[in-house]
Amino acid sequence: MTEQTADLRETVRRRYAASALKVTEGGTSCCGPEPVEVDGNFGGALYAADERDALPAEAVAAALGCGNSTAVADLQEGERVLDLGSGGGIDVLLSARRVGPGGKAYGLDTTEEMLALALANQKKAGATNVEFLKGTIEAIPLPAGTMDVVISNCVINLSTDKPAVFAEMFRVLVPGGRIGVSDVVADDELTPAQRAERGDYVGCIAGALSFAEYRDGLSAVGFTDIELAPTHAVADGMHSAIVRAVKPETARPGVGDTTESTAIAPASACGCQVVPLRPGRSVDRT
Repeated sequence: MTEQTADLRETVRRRYAASALKVTEGGTSCCGPEPVEVDGNFGGALYAADERDALPAEAVAAALGCGNSTAVADLQEGERVLDLGSGGGIDVLLSARRVGPGGKAYGLDTTEEMLALALANQKKAGATNVEFLKGTIEAIPLPAGTMDVVISNCVINLSTDKPAVFAEMFRVLVPGGRIGVSDVVADDELTPAQRAERGDYVGCIAGALSFAEYRDGLSAVGFTDIELAPTHAVADGMHSAIVRAVKPETARPGVGDTTESTAIAPASACGCQVVPLRPGRSVDRT
């Protein structure tokens, strides 16, 4: 890991740690905890009122995403779903409700403060089909072929090694599994420097891939049926986008069988014997 990469990771970690602490330690109003300060393009306002009302107020207040990945992924009863960069747990808790008691929702985050907040929210919600894991999205601490769906909400753009993230998503999915991601994506004509001018790295802008780079990155590790659809602008030439793709039932030889990667440059550097699971089975990490 380069010094620049380590510095960017630490900057992101501090930002999300501070967000978690704001929700847990202060900013309480008559109606619950004050939401983390974001504009209208990010946060809990992007969820339907009935979804927000069904969750602990702290989970909604800590929301920092650019979409609603649980809806994007079209989750079904009994599925196993993994949320990359789960934060305060809003998407994990919503996923757990959608997949029901026969399924399970996993959340992965690298920030201790966010994990503590997510565990508190899980307890308040009474969600029993939920598990939170500590780790990075570039090295997911789960076995291969164990997830039906991988979701993420405005987190992949923060990674300094996006090819590793794409490879790890592909690895943990069962054949026929899918991703349903909300992320910030740039118009193809924008240079990395122009993306950086539109916002800082932790603000989900400077690290964003272009539409072509995103599509090529997913294809390179083996995903098919790739769809990228912008939903709303978050800056000039920058969009919140829905990203969908499928892991084929049979992978192409030599594709998607390694977690090694070559960083996408320069955009990503600007200033997260195995038997496929059936519903009801737990993940065996041995």
